[in-house]
Amino acid sequence: MTLRLFVAIAMCFAVSACSGYRRPPAAFHEMLTQPYRLDSSDTVRIIVFGQTDLSNTYAIDQAGYISFPLIGNVAARGRTQQELSQEIARKLKQGYLRDPDVSVEVATYRPIFVMGEVQSAGQYSYVTGMTVQNAIATAGGFSPRAQQKSVDITRQINGEILNGRVPISDPIRPGDTIYVRERYF
Repeated sequence: MTLRLFVAIAMCFAVSACSGYRRPPAAFHEMLTQPYRLDSSDTVRIIVFGQTDLSNTYAIDQAGYISFPLIGNVAARGRTQQELSQEIARKLKQGYLRDPDVSVEVATYRPIFVMGEVQSAGQYSYVTGMTVQNAIATAGGFSPRAQQKSVDITRQINGEILNGRVPISDPIRPGDTIYVRERYF
């Protein structure tokens, strides 16, 4: 009887050690309800009302800046759309325009990456409201060996890279890397 109990306990420990489950940190899901923060590879449409020469689409470079006429480089990384519009208006007000009215909207979000047990791993465009399941469908669906209940996501939050395992119904954010694991049976 004690040998069976010992074997059962040993098996429980072995199975739990192999699972490798990493519950996502609280910040992982909290960021989903926060305003979107701009980063490299995002493209923003900036409209300066009454100034058609300044209104255009601008890409955020690898350093996190946009190059804007008259005022030069403006830091965009980590800012919300509203914060960026306020900064551009503030800089334009310093000798260029009397009372600038600036609007910023995301034209194109940075891409997502889908890896692992999918039909066609790679880089894909992010669409607002996208879930893990939508991203996997974009990548051609699961491979025959895929674990289909949860995936691992790598997400950058405030300059820190976090990993977590989430169900396929979870929403994703621009820049996420989704890894579909192989099932054992």
